[in-house]
Amino acid sequence: MNRRRSRLLCAVCLLLAAPALCAQSLQVIDADGHAKTFTAAEIAALPHVSVQVSDHGTSAQFEGVPLHVVLPAAGIKLEQEMRGPRMAEVLVVEATDNYKVVFALAELDPAFATREIILADKRDGKPLDAREGPFRVVAPGDKRPARWIRNATSMRIVAVK
Repeated sequence: MNRRRSRLLCAVCLLLAAPALCAQSLQVIDADGHAKTFTAAEIAALPHVSVQVSDHGTSAQFEGVPLHVVLPAAGIKLEQEMRGPRMAEVLVVEATDNYKVVFALAELDPAFATREIILADKRDGKPLDAREGPFRVVAPGDKRPARWIRNATSMRIVAVK
C-alpha cells in the first residue's frame, strides 16, 4: 500500500512540474496571428539589461531583454509605427498556469515610456529557477508586482476594438 501511494505521489509531482520543465521557449504572436518562437538560447543572445527592484520586500537584481527589443525581433514594429489604430494594441502575456497579464503596447515603446519592462532570464546573476522561469516579465515601477508574470510562455498582440 505504501509503495502504491509513493508511486502515485511521484506521478502527481511529475505532472505538476511538467509545464515548468517544458516551457523552454517563448512564442510571440503579432496582431495578424503570425508567430515567432524563441528558444532560451535565442533570448540569451539578445541584448540584456539589469534592473534592481524590490520583489515582495526582498531586493533582487533581474537581468533580461527589454520587451522593446523582443517584440521587434519577432517582427512587431514599434516607435515610428506606433500611431493611429496601433495605439489601441495591447500585449497579453500568458504563463504555464494560464495566468495572464496585459500591457498597453505604447508603455513598452521607448518612444513613449521612460522605463524598461524586461523579459528576465536571470535573478541575482543566476538563471531563474523552475518556480520563476525560464522567463519572467519584470515591470519596474509597478507599485504591486501582479504583472511580474512567472513562467511566461507566450506574448500576443491584441488590437482593442
